[in-house]
Amino acid sequence: MNQTKYIFVTGGVTSSLGKGIIAASLAKLLQARGYRTTIQKFDPYLNVDPGTLNPYEHGECYVTDDGAETDLDLGHYERFLTVPTSQANNVTTGRIYLSVIEKERRGEFLGKTVQVVPHITNEIKERMQLLGKSGDFDIVITEIGGTVGDIESLPYIESVRQLVWDLGENNAIVIHLTLIPFLAAAGELKTKPTQHSVKTLMESGIKADILVCRTEHEISDEIRNKLALFCNVKREAVIQSIDASTIYEVPNLMLEEGLDVVALKKLDLPKKAAPDLKQWNTFLRRLKFPKHTVNIGLIGKYVEMQDCYKSILEAFIHAGAANETKVNVVSIHSEFIDTENITEKLHGLDAILVAPGFGERGIEGKIETIRYARENKVPFFGICLGMQMAIIEYSRNILGLADANSTEMNDKTKNPVVNLMEDQKNVTDKGGTMRLGAWKCDIKEDSLAHKIYGKTTISERHRHRYEYNNQYVDHLQKAGLISSGVNPDTGLVEIVEIEDHPFFIGVQYHPEYKSTVANPHPIFVSFVAAAVKGKKK
Repeated sequence: MNQTKYIFVTGGVTSSLGKGIIAASLAKLLQARGYRTTIQKFDPYLNVDPGTLNPYEHGECYVTDDGAETDLDLGHYERFLTVPTSQANNVTTGRIYLSVIEKERRGEFLGKTVQVVPHITNEIKERMQLLGKSGDFDIVITEIGGTVGDIESLPYIESVRQLVWDLGENNAIVIHLTLIPFLAAAGELKTKPTQHSVKTLMESGIKADILVCRTEHEISDEIRNKLALFCNVKREAVIQSIDASTIYEVPNLMLEEGLDVVALKKLDLPKKAAPDLKQWNTFLRRLKFPKHTVNIGLIGKYVEMQDCYKSILEAFIHAGAANETKVNVVSIHSEFIDTENITEKLHGLDAILVAPGFGERGIEGKIETIRYARENKVPFFGICLGMQMAIIEYSRNILGLADANSTEMNDKTKNPVVNLMEDQKNVTDKGGTMRLGAWKCDIKEDSLAHKIYGKTTISERHRHRYEYNNQYVDHLQKAGLISSGVNPDTGLVEIVEIEDHPFFIGVQYHPEYKSTVANPHPIFVSFVAAAVKGKKK
């Protein structure tokens, strides 16, 4: 293809309709037809990135190989496409304005009055075309965060209008995702909210080419015809998106609705071969018809909001399917675990994962959980802070260092077994300054980590400021806490494990970020397998 084609996905009526899943599903179908496809997300909030946002505000912060802290929707993009994303795939209003203001300070606008139009919109359009101009993709799908009519989304909507005009017919299309609510009192689906949403979009100068309608009930031909007439779209371009039992069913539902065929037709692109979804459907079959069931405890401090651990939950789905096992994730708040109730809280679990996080709230509950898992031979997996808590637990209860701690929790401790990294000690800005992105790790042969990965060098993504203090590594190793993975550049420990245990491993990185449908992460796969094995005994 000589020219990259663009698809913009907007939303109306309400947020959380699933623009990211629709974008990822369409991208999956286009990829399965042989098109090189990527997705990007433009978020309307003023934070430069979600890295400084509380997880309760925005869910998990997803990290890419190049160290970008991004929206969690990028996780969906990678899980569906198995194509790495980057800093270019997620842009916020904060980043846009920061870039424009920096240009103004450098005098790049030659004394012009800097305005939303054209300066902000030009910056947005430039970012929207960045991936397309790389030559790596045939089709770029751009998800616009928020809903049409939001004040903060207006610059993006205007930029889409301009770009559709600039690129010309058949080179850019707009998909509008909206809600068809069911009113129980009337016993019928209502189209008026969608009509108003489309009208608002048209008032901004944009005509929707395809309408995707979220619904709890089947949309009749009568409703489709009505929407086509009143919303000014072709009848074939009114696409039903009915609630599904899992997000991984959505590509097949969109295939049945012909979303990919309609999009290709409007972009004047050949359909090529029918989508090859054989591997995808094998995964779905294993997901729907498991042979085993396990209960795995997710011990964290943000368990009230599942999006805080989105990648971990999805990694369990991938690993469960790989093991033909249904993984029931039992979320337990670490703040409410203590020595008195721990047996009651953790009873019936086949395995335990201690989740990542920041700050001292709920820390003692995590440490007590790890002691329980170690002493009772329950398969254990600690991620980032979870690994650090494993080091503290082992230091306190095996080495006898009663005050062992992380300087993140107690900077006065005499035994800082987890300490602030040297290159972090003079950092004052919080945004984008952690150890981020992909780092190498050398793995010891004949270790559990080596058995899991089947190789001696790996690359995994990081997001943290504190590390295992190397001054304590030898002492703990002699006591049985093995350092089985080390970063070759920094000498910092990446993986710890113990031998006399069915499965006990802690990792400083975030393996959940790299788990996809096509490539379930090996640690999660092995962890679920250990849970199944332990349950059979």
